[in-house]
Amino acid sequence: MIDANLPPISSDDLFTDEQMREFLTNGFVIIKPDLPKSIHDTIYQKLDEVVDMDGNPGNNLLPRVPEIQDVFNHPTVRGAFTSVIGPNYMMHPHRHPHTNRSGSSGGGWHKDSYWGYGKVRNHRTWWAMVFYYPQDTPVEIGPTAVMPGSPYYLSRQQDSSETKFSAVGEAGTMAIIHYDLWHQATANQTDLTRYMLKFEFIRMKPPTIPTWNNQDTDWCPPSDSQLLNDQSIMWQHLWNWSSGRSEDKTVASATEVEIRQWITALRIGTQPERMEAANHLGTLGRNGSEAIATLIQSLNDPSEPVGLNAAYALGAIGEESIEPLTNALQDENETIRRHAAYALTAVGSGVEERVTELLNHKSADTRGYAAYVLGEIDAVDSVPNLVSLLDDESVNIRRNVVEALGLIQGNTDTSVHALAKALVKDEDKQTRFTSALSLARIGPAAEEAVPALKDALKDNDRYVRGYGVEALKYIGTPEAKSVLIDHLMTMRWCTSTNKASTF
Repeated sequence: MIDANLPPISSDDLFTDEQMREFLTNGFVIIKPDLPKSIHDTIYQKLDEVVDMDGNPGNNLLPRVPEIQDVFNHPTVRGAFTSVIGPNYMMHPHRHPHTNRSGSSGGGWHKDSYWGYGKVRNHRTWWAMVFYYPQDTPVEIGPTAVMPGSPYYLSRQQDSSETKFSAVGEAGTMAIIHYDLWHQATANQTDLTRYMLKFEFIRMKPPTIPTWNNQDTDWCPPSDSQLLNDQSIMWQHLWNWSSGRSEDKTVASATEVEIRQWITALRIGTQPERMEAANHLGTLGRNGSEAIATLIQSLNDPSEPVGLNAAYALGAIGEESIEPLTNALQDENETIRRHAAYALTAVGSGVEERVTELLNHKSADTRGYAAYVLGEIDAVDSVPNLVSLLDDESVNIRRNVVEALGLIQGNTDTSVHALAKALVKDEDKQTRFTSALSLARIGPAAEEAVPALKDALKDNDRYVRGYGVEALKYIGTPEAKSVLIDHLMTMRWCTSTNKASTF
């Protein structure tokens, strides 16, 4: 939660349309807040001291180096996160100073995993990260490299579409990152230690209006895009969703000859031709219904980018896609199920009733994807059905359900009662800490859960405790504040305590 005592951010602190387009396509934007170099020098020096004395402080990074919070409080940084994940965002309990020491050979390409591998990854920007460099970071010191355009791909493409960009710059350089961007540490060829501070941030509410300095309603790609994979139909959906216009479906027209040509290209064309055909068919909206059968087949295209374009094209076509997509959600093929789920979230209207029925499906995979979709589309009427799955033997289903309950903006009495129970009773720590996150998202209406959150502050998992603290803060009632203050009085940290000085 943003400190209300901080000065307000201005429109100049928010992303421009061009920066937002870069974020949605590339998956990152580089910023550099106007701060004196001395603050970055201080942070670097303290990191060196702390790491030398006590090792990596991990989640205790802020108490040990409180100047870091001054960086995150800067209007440019707050403006960046407000732009991509909305106001009132949450700083995740996980904070980490990644060290890349002299002589390091770097690391492998990877995505971070906040849910393990059993949860559908979000294309929509519910999560974001920052990579902050407190020292000058030329390429020789081993900056973290990112793969532009990759946050939406579950797998590496291993082809010419993959490019590598090293986030380099002066001390204070920050990369605002889509959570699922592929990244890696590169080799440090200097005599210095490279620090990269990675903090995670969470969107608390679905967008209702653009939260960046928005001037243009319609989507268009960034002016200097170098990406080889054209995911226009997906980017358009994400732009509309981020703008609070997720139900805004473009309806273009085409001749029968053109439609048949695109359908043929989708079946037998080259990879770029298949991508382009899906993009064209998606722009037709409901006028593209003739292509539904072929688009369904393309959900399992050998090229993941083509499969994603097919999914979002089906989403743009709308309600006529619902029945074949719900059938696809029951397919034995994992890729088809996953792409069908993305497509159904993009359809939005008219999906709830049919997808709710799938919560009773014999396949745990189908039930899990159904829960994911219902959360993304704000399916208020499905809440009782979702709650009934909190006794499901599948841990992945329970994780999906508790998150969905936090995303849905209604029927909170039922949701809060169920989440409070899961918070203290579920054997899976991920289900427990996601329950706390959902209670934070519900906010003051979750006051009933305060006793459960008080118990959760004694949980043996650090993230259950961390999310519990955040939930109490976002609930913000007198009882919640009292519990929170009592907890903080017993958990206060002495920043000067170390192995050599314990008193």
